[in-house]
Amino acid sequence: MSEHSTVAEDRMFQVNQQTIRIEDGFGDDDLILDLGGGGEGVIGQLRGRQVVAIDTRRQELEECASGPLKVVADATDLPFLDNAFDAITAFFFLMYVPAAGRASVLREARRVLRQGGVFHIWDAEIPPRDGRTQQLFVVPVRAELPDRTIQTGYGVRWDGSELSVDAVAQLAQEAGFTVDKITRAGAHFQLTLT
Repeated sequence: MSEHSTVAEDRMFQVNQQTIRIEDGFGDDDLILDLGGGGEGVIGQLRGRQVVAIDTRRQELEECASGPLKVVADATDLPFLDNAFDAITAFFFLMYVPAAGRASVLREARRVLRQGGVFHIWDAEIPPRDGRTQQLFVVPVRAELPDRTIQTGYGVRWDGSELSVDAVAQLAQEAGFTVDKITRAGAHFQLTLT
């Protein structure tokens, strides 16, 4: 083992690779808002021009594949009209939102989602650091789309990034969503809201 990997292991707490099968349940005419859709842009790769991918970092949007409309925007203050989207997605996005901003993200998502629309969230369960020495929490992900597989990973500074499906579900209900489905698997979860 090299000295470099030892330093990396000392800084990172990495969970086992999470395999996530993305079912394409979107309609061919659905307009989809993908929160944090830069980087790999998994949902943009799934549905291309039907997707409006937002990210606060222009560089992240420039890195994602062509297809979706890319908009530099903050999910806590969306620049879209009420009831503008048929579906909203957040693929390993909430882990990057400070805890104090997550309620605003959910309220804004509810505002721009049309009546009867669906909000799909995939994210990591991030436990409290509890004295662990590692500074970063890292989740390697294998996203299985109907026509391809995307290998990627997500990581955040661990302090202050705790995240649980129960906490997100509670915030979603407070924002006016109905929790339709919660799925836990390994270190990740999927939440379906209407």
